[in-house]
Amino acid sequence: MAVTEMQSRLVEEIQEWKKKRNAVLLAHNYELPEIQDIADVLGDSLALARAAVNTDAEVIVFCGVHFMAETAAILNPEKTVLLPDLEAGCSLADSITVEQLREWKAEHPGAVVVAYVNTTAEVKAESDYCCTSSNAVDIVRSIPEEKEVLFLPDMFLGSFVKRETGRENMHIWMGECHVHAGIQPYQVEDVFTQHPDAELLVHPECGCSTSSMYLMSEGVLPEEKTHILSTGNMLKHSKASKADEFIVATEVGIIHQMEKQNPKKRFVAANPDAVCPFMKMITLEKVLDALKQNNYVITVPKETAEKAKLAIDRMISVG
Repeated sequence: MAVTEMQSRLVEEIQEWKKKRNAVLLAHNYELPEIQDIADVLGDSLALARAAVNTDAEVIVFCGVHFMAETAAILNPEKTVLLPDLEAGCSLADSITVEQLREWKAEHPGAVVVAYVNTTAEVKAESDYCCTSSNAVDIVRSIPEEKEVLFLPDMFLGSFVKRETGRENMHIWMGECHVHAGIQPYQVEDVFTQHPDAELLVHPECGCSTSSMYLMSEGVLPEEKTHILSTGNMLKHSKASKADEFIVATEVGIIHQMEKQNPKKRFVAANPDAVCPFMKMITLEKVLDALKQNNYVITVPKETAEKAKLAIDRMISVG
């Protein structure tokens, strides 16, 4: 059987089982193309969190990584949340533990803790706000200026937020996503040299984000063509822009959706090797097994969930 036929059969079965179970499929922009294509809702972390709140489905199949499924479970304690592969984790979420956060808070009593959504439920429960790359700046700006801010765990996003807000009393945890950190400034410059008319779209988690802002200010990268954006806003910008060509500095999975939405435009990866192995663990076969066999139910202890929900609700309400 040809692969395309096999995929078609799997998609048909998935649709049948979705109806049987009153299920909804939420998928992140970095998922495999065939997973993106069957998603009921496709988006970045903020869009998917909002979709999890608003769904009437009894079962949520989360095609993403573990912290995302946890967030959906926190927001929907009465629903069944399934993660098709339990090994789909996140190097950034693993870069800070709840014990480390408690120690950091003890060093800065009274500080406001802003946790990127790429964190465990336990870390969220110890935080005042959650944020995504699309609303991190707005959330930090909403905090009274006299308050110290502890921003975690991504140092590149934290540096971007600190620069955008001009906030001096903001402390940044030194964590990183190994995939985004691997997108280096020299790669962006090299690709831009090869495609001088392209617009540059940079995710603020990237190792090149701070340098891109510096190069913009120095005139090396043209300010009118350089955009620091969340994945969701990258999609919106590439669709609205009159440019024909874009250099994309983030996980390469997003290019599939960009090309679908803009078939006449060209998209070039700043680093073609920027592939998250965790995001690519979710397959059609695993989605079908999740629906048929209830693999794998994600739950969060009630006390942890209640505390974490306060921070998540604040994230959803901003931006």
